[in-house]
Amino acid sequence: MSLILTEEQTMLRDSARDFLADKAPVMQLRRLRDSKDATGFSPVLWKQFAEMGFSGVLVPEEFGGMGLGHVEAGVVMEQIGHQLTCSPFLASSIAAVTTLRHAGTPEQQKAWLSLLASGELIATLAVDEKSKHQPTQIAMRADTTTSGFTLNGTKTFVLDGHVADLLIVAARSSGEIGDSEGITLFVVDAKASGVEIERTLMVDAHNAARITFKAVQVSTKDVLGRVDAGWATLSAALDCARTAAAAELLGLADEVFQRTVNYLKERKQFGRIIGEFQGLQHRAAELYCELEITRSTVIHAQQQIDANADGASRTVSMAKARAGRTATLAVQEAVQMHGGVGMTDAFEIGFFMKRARVLQELFGDANFHLDQLARQHGY
Repeated sequence: MSLILTEEQTMLRDSARDFLADKAPVMQLRRLRDSKDATGFSPVLWKQFAEMGFSGVLVPEEFGGMGLGHVEAGVVMEQIGHQLTCSPFLASSIAAVTTLRHAGTPEQQKAWLSLLASGELIATLAVDEKSKHQPTQIAMRADTTTSGFTLNGTKTFVLDGHVADLLIVAARSSGEIGDSEGITLFVVDAKASGVEIERTLMVDAHNAARITFKAVQVSTKDVLGRVDAGWATLSAALDCARTAAAAELLGLADEVFQRTVNYLKERKQFGRIIGEFQGLQHRAAELYCELEITRSTVIHAQQQIDANADGASRTVSMAKARAGRTATLAVQEAVQMHGGVGMTDAFEIGFFMKRARVLQELFGDANFHLDQLARQHGY
């Protein structure tokens, strides 16, 4: 497969780039943070985002979406990374939509996908229960009742959880903590009795929530897929979310690199443009090479998912690990090359550094994915 975007994908990228640069530049994130906005994103922007068709990029055309793949979703995510745009796109339009597409019944897909495509509904995936990403370590219980199940437990780091209308929850219906078998996925109304949501604002001023489920009653119609067999669907959804997060990390790193190179061409020291110093040229060249290798890895992972290829999960882990490390290198080099001004809040480089740190952890950091790769190769 070619690792270069097609003409149609390039047009989508340009459309997303122009829209976000105009409507949601980095300064909007600063405004949301400084105003302590209770929503954490602009509903007006989200409506416009949906009208452009972006929120339905993965939704089949029969449900009002664009019916495209993860390469195209990644194109949008990369531009979100360039602008640090706050939106429910990753949680709702990628993680939730992918889960519903993978395991939803025709009735469930009909009920939810069109609303997700139009942006009228926001959904999110509730998986993690600890500070680190450990999807098999699910302790939240789903106990059988005469009419369905009762959910008890707590989820942490739920993206956009406090603004979500629909929660896709992974709970343990059988087995022991650490088992991949015995996990069931449920579709839960965020306003259901017993659901308690607490917003947990992250260091990068993006949205997350802690959600507690206290004797929440769900019916068998709320099961997504088969009881005790939700691991395959959950793994597939997480891989899609990881690839999207890798694309955002790539966009973030690329933006930081561009800003740093521009600064090297402008800043003078000892009477010379600092970009003339060979040591800085070498470091910039090394970062450029890292970015291009990461770009190829991320696109390859997206293509593997779209092709439903064997071994796609391994490629996803490589992409997420590499994107996290490349973004970390990019923001560290940016701060170094900008000098003292790079550490000030008045300058925007710090926003990129904080976002990179959160995205590194999201859906598994580099160490998590390197461990996954080692296990898959028999180490």
